Amino acid sequence: MNFEKVIIMTDLDGTLLNDKKQVSVKDLAAINSFRSKGGLFTVATGRGVAMARRVVDTLEVDMPCVIFNGAAVYDFRESRFLWHSSMPDCAVDYIRTLMRRFPDIGIEILRGEEVIVVNNNETVDEHMAIEQVTPVYMDIDEVPRDNWLKVLIAHTPEKVDDIVKFVAHDCNAGVNWVRSAPVYYEMLPEGISKGSGYKRLLEATGKTDYFTVASGDFGNDYDMIRTADLGVAVANAQPEVKSAAKLIVGDNNSSPMSQIIEHIEKL
Repeated sequence: MNFEKVIIMTDLDGTLLNDKKQVSVKDLAAINSFRSKGGLFTVATGRGVAMARRVVDTLEVDMPCVIFNGAAVYDFRESRFLWHSSMPDCAVDYIRTLMRRFPDIGIEILRGEEVIVVNNNETVDEHMAIEQVTPVYMDIDEVPRDNWLKVLIAHTPEKVDDIVKFVAHDCNAGVNWVRSAPVYYEMLPEGISKGSGYKRLLEATGKTDYFTVASGDFGNDYDMIRTADLGVAVANAQPEVKSAAKLIVGDNNSSPMSQIIEHIEKL
C-alpha cells in the first residue's frame, strides 16, 4: 500500500512506549520513514497536555493529537485545542460520593492544560513523578467548574477493582468510565472515547477519507481499534483488545510500530 492517505494513530503507554517509557530507535526510524513517504502519524493518549508533550516533542509529531482519552484534539505545534468536550456538572457530585466511600482514593482533575489534585495518595504521587508534572493542589470546592476534560481515579489495582464495582451501581449517569491502567479508572464525558476522538481529529483536519490505522493495548483503546480500518493490538494487550484487532504484533518492548508499518506496506 502506498502510504499517502494513510494515517496511523497509536496509544503511548504500553504500546508505542516500552517499559522504560521510551520509543525504540527502530520504531522512531520506521515512523520517520513512513512520514517521508507521505504517511501521517499521530497519537491517542489518556495523558493531558503537560503529560503528553514530552513524548510528542520527541516524536516530532507534526499533526494534532487525541488526548484525555478522546475528550480533546490538541495541536502541540500551536499549543491550542482544535476541539474539546467537557465534563457534566454531575462530575462534582460523583467525586464527592467517591471520596466519602473511599477516603484514601487519589483524584486528579484535568482541566484545560492544568492537572489539579483534589485528593492525594501514593499512587497520585507516583503518577506525578513518572510524568514529571507539578500539579495544583486544591479542595474540590475551590476548583473552577469550566473546562473539565476528565477525572482520573488512582489507587492500587485491588482498590480500583472495588471502585469499578461501586461505580457500576452508582456515579455513572451522564458519563463514561474507562480503565486506562490497573491503577487508573477515568471518568469522561458521556459518549467520549479514543474512537470518537479519532473521528473528531479526522474531521478537524479534513482527513475523513484516509485509511485509518489504530494501535493499543488496554481497554481505553478498544473503541479506537474496533472502528479503525486496521485495528492493531500489541502482544501484551488485554484479551478483549486483541479480540477487536485485525492484526496482532509484538509487545511494546519489541518495536511494534516498525511491524505495523511493514504490514501496511505489504497491503
